[in-house]
Amino acid sequence: MSETTVNANVYKDCNMASSDVLDVCSGTAVVFSRRSPDKTSFNEDTAAIIRLGNDAALLMVADGVGGLPAGARASYLVIDIIHKAVKTAYNNGEDLRHAILSAVEKANERIISNADGSATTLAIAEIHKNRIRTYHVGDSMIMITGQRGKLKMETISHSPVGYAVEAGVLSQEEAIIHDERHIVSNVVGAQNMHISMGIPTTLAARDTLLVASDGLFDNIHQNEIIEIIRKGNLEDCSNTLAATAGKRMEDGVAPFKPDDLTFMLFRLSKAGAKRI
Repeated sequence: MSETTVNANVYKDCNMASSDVLDVCSGTAVVFSRRSPDKTSFNEDTAAIIRLGNDAALLMVADGVGGLPAGARASYLVIDIIHKAVKTAYNNGEDLRHAILSAVEKANERIISNADGSATTLAIAEIHKNRIRTYHVGDSMIMITGQRGKLKMETISHSPVGYAVEAGVLSQEEAIIHDERHIVSNVVGAQNMHISMGIPTTLAARDTLLVASDGLFDNIHQNEIIEIIRKGNLEDCSNTLAATAGKRMEDGVAPFKPDDLTFMLFRLSKAGAKRI
């Protein structure tokens, strides 16, 4: 395969005023990334869309852990290592799943060896035609919702609050205002790092895929996110998400937690959804 069939859009230290709209894998992706309104330093989030030919792509969001040094460098490092690994694997006809998992392990070792205390969360959606497989470490999350608002898939946040929600101990409404919602129990850059990998999920024509840092989920209730993204023009959905989260961060309207905000939305075209 020609190396020209692998293309990447990488978003590092962004403070975007509007979303990017891209043609991806027989569908459309929208990307937004903006620095927290309460700081003038780096946006510690890094995002990337990697196109692998016409039928496959990776949507990735990494969130450098706030309060730790070099969080921006850690989030970029993991994205860069994965980008290089999947490009090599694709061009050599090798298994992408193995390449992704090995690359995350390599990034973990590199960040630990830097010995600067940095770390990052990571969320990846691997798209192949109309199939989605997820990989994640930490509390950056992935969800799929149908046009009528049915939550078809959601990753479990690797955090005490996330596990409590999954166990039914906390509701979504209680979790978003919990005092310990900022605590993450699994990161790239930790000796005990582990990767959660989802089973392949089929994306229907009107389903919406969301990949996002916790800057989104800590400022907008899950049911609000679903209502915003489930239908309508994808760029308009992105603008509404960004405006809603940004206003709550700036105005202190509950729920709010000032943070870097990065997310991606993706939908297949009708023709793309029919492909097997």
